[in-house]
Amino acid sequence: MLRRPVIWIVVVAVFAVGGVFGLYWFQPWKLVTDKEVSETLAAVETTPPAAAPAATGSAAPKAPTVVRQGTFITHEHETTGTARIIRNADGSHRLELVDLDTSNGPDLRVWLTDQPVKKGTAGWRVFDDGTWLELGRLKGNKGDQAYAIPADTDLDRLHSVSIWCKRFSVSFGAAALS
Repeated sequence: MLRRPVIWIVVVAVFAVGGVFGLYWFQPWKLVTDKEVSETLAAVETTPPAAAPAATGSAAPKAPTVVRQGTFITHEHETTGTARIIRNADGSHRLELVDLDTSNGPDLRVWLTDQPVKKGTAGWRVFDDGTWLELGRLKGNKGDQAYAIPADTDLDRLHSVSIWCKRFSVSFGAAALS
């Protein structure tokens, strides 16, 4: 049966289609390529935590203020940097990722979630178990970047941020926001 040229053509075609699909799905080149982002971050007031205004409180500060922040821990891929929620002078909020450094990957998203940040493999897959808000695709795997938080977001319920790989349902890294 393998002596027939038609069989070989079919076998080669199946392997070629499988290879193309595998390359699309896993995107292995992203493991060795980086995308650096350098957005302008807010020049924030340093307010002691006890005196900081509530994330969803009344009067807005006169200058951008950090209302919550946390340091990234590693999950599926080595991840470092700081996440902070900024309250702008107009009362709006945004999430800033400061000095982010993680692996590039397929379909990475920035999520605010209600799930606790757990170290190690126990924290890899928890963030889609509860309430989460996708702020957008990760703009780059290195550098400073900012994401607008919708005005109707209840920040009292969302207390962590994850760099979430939507394709494989796994967290690259996460930070508890306090």
